[in-house]
Amino acid sequence: MAKSVLMAELGQLVSEARNPATMQIDLMSTDEILAAMNAEDAKVSRAVETELPHIGAAVDKIVEAFKAGGRLIYMGAGTSGRLGVLDASECPPTFGVPEGMVVGLIAGGDRALRYPIEGAEDDRGEGRRELERVEVSAKDVVVGIAVSGRTPYVIGGLDYAASIGATTVALSCNPDSVIARMADIAISPVVGPEALTGSTRLKSGTAQKLVLNMLTTASMIRIGKSYENLMVDLSVSNEKLAARATRILVEATNCTPEEAENYLAQSNNNVKLAILMALTGLDAKAGEAALIEADGFLRRAAAQHQPRAAS
Repeated sequence: MAKSVLMAELGQLVSEARNPATMQIDLMSTDEILAAMNAEDAKVSRAVETELPHIGAAVDKIVEAFKAGGRLIYMGAGTSGRLGVLDASECPPTFGVPEGMVVGLIAGGDRALRYPIEGAEDDRGEGRRELERVEVSAKDVVVGIAVSGRTPYVIGGLDYAASIGATTVALSCNPDSVIARMADIAISPVVGPEALTGSTRLKSGTAQKLVLNMLTTASMIRIGKSYENLMVDLSVSNEKLAARATRILVEATNCTPEEAENYLAQSNNNVKLAILMALTGLDAKAGEAALIEADGFLRRAAAQHQPRAAS
């Protein structure tokens, strides 16, 4: 694309505009810079709030995909890609899901997580090839993440995903963007010009992170990965998580820490199963069967086997 055409395109984007509130930021003191940035950041949650209906529609599609054996696939470039990879990588330890249930793809591959890969985002064909590599199917939900809404890598990926019948979601920070127009669901929190012009890792990146948090967390809750507001499917893979597992069990059942550790030992560190055992008196084998019968929903399993345990 000719530089003049690209400059004209960028000139139309809200995310690339100059912010009148920070025109003198280079003359500000440290305290003034921070106050100005904080004032801009305060606008982010309001922008995300306006998109809650679209975020909800995406969550419902993700839940449908998970129940059908499909996946959630994020793809983006630069900050957008890194945020997608981050959210995907945190799902297995937080929710105990298998690796590959939530996938994060970034233009330029893993090296791009730490270093800029020149021209990677400009390759529309690479977006398609990456989805082919992970064998995207019609059961999957593909979320294209691009602040500008015009990143070729993301456009190529969404175009291919749509062609094979996958559900497509666009997450951008500009209204009526290219990817918003082509996706089944468009999420477009418009946070306005950045404090530092064009540095979309600021408000735009924060908005994206908030949305990604919602997409995975709400979806995981909807498929039974929580009890009340406790993470009960976390993977106990280090000392901190072992301590957290014990604390979760104590909070959920009012047992002592010593009793919690005993239940965890009997359940092979399966927190959800340990809680069910503590609430109902079931042994590990019967508890496992009860959870299967309840489709993994702890509250439902507890109610079926001891109604007074469900609040």
